[in-house]
Order: sequence, then C-alpha cells, then structure tokens
Amino acid sequence: MLSSRIGILGGGQLGLMLLQAAVDWNLDIHVLDPDAEAPCRKIAPHFQQGSLQDYDTVYNFGKELDVITIEIEKVNVQALEALEKEGKKIFPQPSVIHQIQDKRIQKQFYKENNLPTADFILTENRDDVYKNASFLPAFHKLGKDGYDGRGVQRLTSEADIEKAFEQPGLLEKAVPFEKELAVIVARNVKGEITTFPTVEMVFHPELNLVEYLFAPAEIEKTIDEKAQEIARKTAEAFQIVGLLAVELFMTADGEILINEVAPRPHNSGHHTIRANATSQYEQHWRAILDLPLGSTHAYGPSAMVNLLGEEGHEGPAVYEGMEKLLATEQVFPFLYWKAITKSFRKMGHITIMDADIASLKRKVDFVKQNIRVISK
Repeated sequence: MLSSRIGILGGGQLGLMLLQAAVDWNLDIHVLDPDAEAPCRKIAPHFQQGSLQDYDTVYNFGKELDVITIEIEKVNVQALEALEKEGKKIFPQPSVIHQIQDKRIQKQFYKENNLPTADFILTENRDDVYKNASFLPAFHKLGKDGYDGRGVQRLTSEADIEKAFEQPGLLEKAVPFEKELAVIVARNVKGEITTFPTVEMVFHPELNLVEYLFAPAEIEKTIDEKAQEIARKTAEAFQIVGLLAVELFMTADGEILINEVAPRPHNSGHHTIRANATSQYEQHWRAILDLPLGSTHAYGPSAMVNLLGEEGHEGPAVYEGMEKLLATEQVFPFLYWKAITKSFRKMGHITIMDADIASLKRKVDFVKQNIRVISK
C-alpha cells in the first residue's frame, strides 16, 4: 500500500503534519484545499485548490487516487460515498464522517450504543430552547459546522436564551466536571486497536479551544483505565479505520462522559510527534494503509501549548521569543506555515518535555509568557 496514490481532503496544519510524517515513507500525497495559500501548499507533492464541500470537485479529485483521508470533517460525504462504491479506499469511512459531522446524530449514536454522555435534548430552533428552559443550565450546540468554540453557547438561565441558535442543534446539560480529558484511538483495517496515553486539556476561558495540555493526565489509575476503555469502545462502535480523538469529561465522583469525537488527527495529540514512540500522524498512516500499528509508548511527561495569534494583531506574522524557547532544553516549536496572523488564530504549537512534573509545569508557564505571535 505504500505505493498507493493517497489524497488528503484539507490542507491545514493537521494535513501539514500528516505530510511531514508521510515524507519519511515516500508516500505519494495529493492535497485538496480551498485556500491557495494553505499550509500544505508549501510541501505537498501535489496540491489542488478547490472546495471540500462541492460534489464534483471532491469526486474528480478522488477518482484518480487509491486511498483518501481527511484532516477536517466538513467535506462532501456524498462524493466520498460514490468513490467508495467505485472501489476507492476511504478512511475514515464516509458513514463514520456522516455520523460525526452532525452533533445531533453523534449524540444519538452514543445513546444507542450505551456510551456514556451528558443528557441532551434535540432542538430545531430558538423556540424549542425556550420550551425547554427548565433544562438549563446547558450548552446550546449547532448540529453542523461548529468547531474550535464556534457554534456553542452557554445558556445559564432563561435570560440567555436569546443567544441560542435558530438552526437545528441540541441542548446539552452542563456537566460540573473536574477535568477535561482526551484519548486518541487508532484502529486499522484488520480491527487492531491501540490508544495513546490519556491527556488532560486546559481550555482557554473565553475561546473554548485548547490552550495547553499535559500528558499523561494527572488522574487515578482507575479513572485512566475507564477513560481508555470508553475510548476503545467508542472506536469499536463506529468501526472506524484511522484515528478517533475522544474528548471526555471527568466529574467529581469519577464518572467519565464523552463530550465529542473527531475522526482524524487532533489537537490533543500534537505532542506525540516528539513525546511518543509513534506520533498520531504516523499512526494514522499505519491505520489507513493497513499496516501494523506502532507503539504509543511515552518517553516521559510532556505538555503542549497552542500558539495563538495575539489579540488585536492582523497581518504578516512575527514570532517573538523564539530565541528564548530554542535556548530551553526539551522545548520544541512547530509552526504552521501561516503567513498572516489574526487574533487567536492557531499559528503553531510548542511541545515541552521534562522528567519532572513540577519542572514541566514551570516550563509551560515560561513558554506561555515568552512567546507571542504579532503582526508587522
């Protein structure tokens, strides 16, 4: 399968890191992305600009390829289904992408498969939210097209309902969780499964996206085992081929609930490039090319800090503090080939390693205080 022509739908930073892993194995990669200046454009052997949601564009892109994968869920599933019927290998499978694209279908899937998740109510519009005001506090989530904190509104009381969406969505009961965890699962064509160590994510208080994470999570062994088991069961339930990132809530009484999943490489696995024997990106190739899955052994404690564009800055990107980072042991910056920075745009990430947890946390604080992405 290493000689196959392989396509990636999406040319952002996840595609970029998939490409970096693919270079080691001489994989023949073709990338489709709507942005002519997408990060992958710089290093992709074959790059095509075009819509990921247009049927003809996706179909024509895929018809000359052997294997197709994604780095973003917002793609034309109907085109992928047609290609699959013609014998193309599509991983994750179009049926899985379809289930995960819509959070309404995704949440019902958990319920139907006895996978633990917070209580929820499906809504068609804002009026439905008003009818279920007694369910608050809750999060109102768009069924489709929400990501990185977009498409989510916290509704604490009836006074907040004016912020609810008019489009189809769901009301998800606000869970008083203690920690947000994530487990990345890999499952190959043969059905073999491996998981990466559980990580603990810390979210930006306003943006609702991961600010930084620690691996492994500081949790009791029984909680870790439960998180790992739920992640495995979720991948099995979907019968996914490829990676599945399973985001989890840990409550005060030790209950583990699925928040949501992503059928691709994920922000919660960036650190694995340096911190684990096999990165999530190499593992994805192993899984979809039906190769033996690699060891997920962690070399030691690690952390990852997302590098976001500084608020109020828009224009050509300047990275302040790189010298300080590079002068610090076991601190590894990864930049995303994005020429233009914007407020809170993901511009890169920093992986940090240290055998001592306390020292690791000090390094995280140092990194957060000493690196900024500003505009010229």
